[in-house]
Amino acid sequence: MKVAVVGANGQLGTDVMRAFFADNGDEVCGLTHSDIEVTNFDSVSRALRELAPHLIVNTVAMHHVESCEREPERAFAVNGLGARNLALMALKLGTALMHVSTDYVFDGSKASPYVEEDASRPLNVYGITKLAGEHFIRCTTEKHFIIRTSALYGKRPCRGKGGLNFVELMLKLGRERGEVRVVDDEVVGPTSTEELARQMVALSHSDYYGLYNATAEGSCSWYEFAREIFAVTDTRVRLEVASPDEFPAKVPRPKYSVLENRALKLRGLNMFGTWQDGLREYLNVRGLSATVQAK
Repeated sequence: MKVAVVGANGQLGTDVMRAFFADNGDEVCGLTHSDIEVTNFDSVSRALRELAPHLIVNTVAMHHVESCEREPERAFAVNGLGARNLALMALKLGTALMHVSTDYVFDGSKASPYVEEDASRPLNVYGITKLAGEHFIRCTTEKHFIIRTSALYGKRPCRGKGGLNFVELMLKLGRERGEVRVVDDEVVGPTSTEELARQMVALSHSDYYGLYNATAEGSCSWYEFAREIFAVTDTRVRLEVASPDEFPAKVPRPKYSVLENRALKLRGLNMFGTWQDGLREYLNVRGLSATVQAK
């Protein structure tokens, strides 16, 4: 199968490229911003018509939440109209589109894991524009996989978020300061990009088109995630819960955005382990776990 990965050099795109090519043996064509501008349909058409892929995977997003609030038109162009342009081209080529969305389409008021059928009510521009992208795709082409995920971290630096994922940031702060304070009032499902990429490959083998939640099993607060990071790496650090007003959010975020992979499970396609297992795998690969360091 020929797969075109849009955003191939990003945090998720890098692992998606590897999963389809090295792990699955597909012919993979990576497209970066120099190859394709998703906000421009002519650019999308030129890049994809020539490749004629069997599957288009879109990992491109404007996902820095504060930047989206400052530049809503740009956020809508990338997250909304960009998704529409790719969906239109997928329809013209008769190919499938796999698009990555977010847990931020929810407002966090449910206080139990969200399933695919739950009503979405985003709190910020980022969530609104990502939801717009979902609607554009669903109304444009039937051959689509929309994947909602949460709290991603991966080996490739995330340029849109300052270059450090949460795991690397916690370890850096632990080394430099010896004391770290983290909020305990936001609950998520931390998910490694490598694990998500494997799930995307598995889903691509099916023709079960539609909307999917795709996150690691279980949930934790950011404080609990940090505590596990320090425990697995045997990092000596004083970790404390930050007060609610210590790091005031500039933009509203859902306090609870845990997703349940119900659609994947109903089709026997769920490949995710627990978020703790995903973290250990990531740290082992990075050579950062206490077990690896002791060898």
